[in-house]
Amino acid sequence: MRVALFVTCINDFLHPRTGQAVVTLLERLGVEVAFPAEQSCCGQPQFNTGYRHATEPLVRRFDRAFKDYDYVVTPSGSCAAMVRDNYPRIAAKAAAEGRGRELTDAAALAVPKTYELTEFLVDVLKVEDVGAYYPHTVTYHPTCHGLRMLGLGDRPRRLLSQVRGLELRELPGAEECCGFGGTFAVKNPAVSAAMGADKVRHLIGTGAEAVCTVDNSCLLHIGGTLARQGSPIRPVHIAEILASTEDAPMDGRKAHTSADGSVR
Repeated sequence: MRVALFVTCINDFLHPRTGQAVVTLLERLGVEVAFPAEQSCCGQPQFNTGYRHATEPLVRRFDRAFKDYDYVVTPSGSCAAMVRDNYPRIAAKAAAEGRGRELTDAAALAVPKTYELTEFLVDVLKVEDVGAYYPHTVTYHPTCHGLRMLGLGDRPRRLLSQVRGLELRELPGAEECCGFGGTFAVKNPAVSAAMGADKVRHLIGTGAEAVCTVDNSCLLHIGGTLARQGSPIRPVHIAEILASTEDAPMDGRKAHTSADGSVR
């Protein structure tokens, strides 16, 4: 099995620990992970802003970077959805415009082997208990792309439920958008901020120590709103939770055992 990590732009630039966590987790499960240096942006910002033709070179680049691998695993529901849902659309429009089948062939290769991390763990590796340890209360926000475009369903929750020490708390209004939406937050800042405030109000109500998702882009928005409100809730990508062990917590927090034996 030849597996490549598609780290994505936001993780590469702002959340490198998430990419490291994916490698740590998969290697612990016996998977050898490669990192093709030619990888770049999936093209989602361009495509969502209406620049379809500017996205096409990135489809070709994705194909070149990952063509020799059996699976492409990414810690991003939105970028996985871009490849699986929008690459075929881009290719079909290019073909309809009489520009050949190059993009069609590239999309046909990329789509079936591109997986969001929790999909890969549950559907390909057939594992739910990954040997993780995370002694904190956590609530889970199902991001829009993962929920609606990829259909992740309960995969992330099934993985979280097997983490030792983790108490999973229900999030009211969980399926409501956090308000980020990529360029939506830039074009409609007031609406985006109001949606973020609603999401954070529900998060605070859970009393959880941390909120996790499968997308750091949404965590960036949620985390900024939490910080502005002075909330101590930590935004943590699910990969960092699943990669954490008692000896090596991936979120940088050491677990401390008190005199009564409880973990703090």
